[in-house]
Amino acid sequence: MACAMSCGGVAIAKSPAQPNKVLNLAFEAPDDGFDMVKTYNFYSGNIAEVIFEPLLKYDYLARPVVLVPNTAQAMPKIEQEGKIYTFKIRPGIYFSADPAFKGKARELTAQDYIYSIQRISDPKNRSPAFNFIDGKIVGMDQAVANANKTGKFDYDAPIAGLKALDRYTLQFTLTRPDYNFQYILAYVAFSGTAREVVEFYGDRVGQHPVGTGPYQLSKYVPRSKIELVANPEYRGFVWDFKSTGTAWDNKLVKQMSGKKMPQVGKVTVSIIEEEQSRWLAFKSGQLDFDKLTSNAVPQALNGNQLKPELQKQGIQHFPNKDAEITYTMFNMKDPIVGGFSLDKIALRRAISMSYNQTEAIKQLYKGQAVKAEMFIPDGVQGNNPKYRSSVGYNPLLANKLLDRFGYKKGKDGYRTLPNGQPLTLRYNTENSSSSIIHSELWKKNLDAIGVRVEFKVSNFADNMKEAMQCKYMMWGGAWIADYPEGENFAQLLYGPNSARGNLSCYQSKAYDALYDKAMVLLPEKRLPFYEQMNRQIEADNPWIVHTTRVRNWLIHPQVQGYKAHPMMNTTWQYLDVQPVKK
Repeated sequence: MACAMSCGGVAIAKSPAQPNKVLNLAFEAPDDGFDMVKTYNFYSGNIAEVIFEPLLKYDYLARPVVLVPNTAQAMPKIEQEGKIYTFKIRPGIYFSADPAFKGKARELTAQDYIYSIQRISDPKNRSPAFNFIDGKIVGMDQAVANANKTGKFDYDAPIAGLKALDRYTLQFTLTRPDYNFQYILAYVAFSGTAREVVEFYGDRVGQHPVGTGPYQLSKYVPRSKIELVANPEYRGFVWDFKSTGTAWDNKLVKQMSGKKMPQVGKVTVSIIEEEQSRWLAFKSGQLDFDKLTSNAVPQALNGNQLKPELQKQGIQHFPNKDAEITYTMFNMKDPIVGGFSLDKIALRRAISMSYNQTEAIKQLYKGQAVKAEMFIPDGVQGNNPKYRSSVGYNPLLANKLLDRFGYKKGKDGYRTLPNGQPLTLRYNTENSSSSIIHSELWKKNLDAIGVRVEFKVSNFADNMKEAMQCKYMMWGGAWIADYPEGENFAQLLYGPNSARGNLSCYQSKAYDALYDKAMVLLPEKRLPFYEQMNRQIEADNPWIVHTTRVRNWLIHPQVQGYKAHPMMNTTWQYLDVQPVKK
């Protein structure tokens, strides 16, 4: 474990960031605002992670991942075998200046964390993060029930399981032991939030994020550009992490040890959805680092090694197998592909068996991915590396299954529904070269079983909005671990989370019963239930589980300190930028 500053030690009075040090980056899809209570958009989370601060964070270098204090003075005092968590918050942490504070300095307190959890629990916010704490905090179920009855959440009513014992002491009392709870509290949605800010901006608070973290929003052009500058109120820290013994870590420790952080004074993020444009922007030096686009893999890599011409430019290569899965979702409320009748299950199963994962890995990811067997990925507790899916590529059997359940082929070669009506799938997608390849693969695979498909091209944020309202038919998704335990993935198909985290709107009594049984157990005893949940997914097919991707991060030589993290999406506060040598 890294100590000193990574464990919440010596702080610096004011941010040491230097305005002339700028990071230029890109996202391949737009955010949908930065109120993480109301979204789990990956790109929104990237920005929110450097604006807001949870009680705990992850050590930057340690692998396997290790939690360390952030705004807390120390790791929590845990009592009654994981039922009571008590935190001491460090005094002297301040929110960035904002008109909501009317010219006064605003200190972070225990109540700010209580308020965040209240907002997550408020039914009107329909928070996708609520599933992390649903049924876990003593008294919260009643508060939610009262809000549903009256139409308004009472933010001033006491909740037995959420207490500010004093200005800086915060205590959680859970309904049952939960050793994952401290990992949940490290997720950005559970950061301290100033009530004045939310009430000042109202529905616009997602465009006016105000936190205690190292950066603050300075410019925001939705779906185009985001600019952040160093938060002058941020306390700063000293880069003092311990190497895990790898050559990469040793280099970072040599470069960075002892530096006052953050060093970078400004971060600009451009939304560049087209892969070729993003690759050209990186090659020309307009982007300081980026993950290698699939189409550019042949140009940049020989096998898994960076090509010599890029090495000569000083470009660094950091391959990282994400703790993630990619998948295709069916909307279980859709009249064509949803439902649990045998003919609907047969249709989803046939579609699943039509998809050629091997070809997709070759064409879509240029070999930089591996087939996922479980809905819980490698690197997350609950994954069984010996597990094998019962649903494989088999277009011959898929055709027989559709024949058996009355999906007849017409003269044009395409099938109808059992009632004789036309069968056309609608697949939501985005406007990028990789999306075009994915669409072509889907059309080829579905043509082989006689199923017509149309593609609705939109953008990620709008597709997410439709999914949150259960108003789509099919869409591709990915989930990167927020914390290293299978619950983080299992909750994505839990019935009560429909239209929040559960974008398939899947409601299975069998799956939910397995989930409920698993959640009362210690994490290390949940594996058999996760395996049974996976079998239930294979039986009902609300998802088609696809791959885990390998992200090849390319970093220009002026960037120092970079290492991809399995749980943290944003590492800008740990980096330095040196002048570019001509």
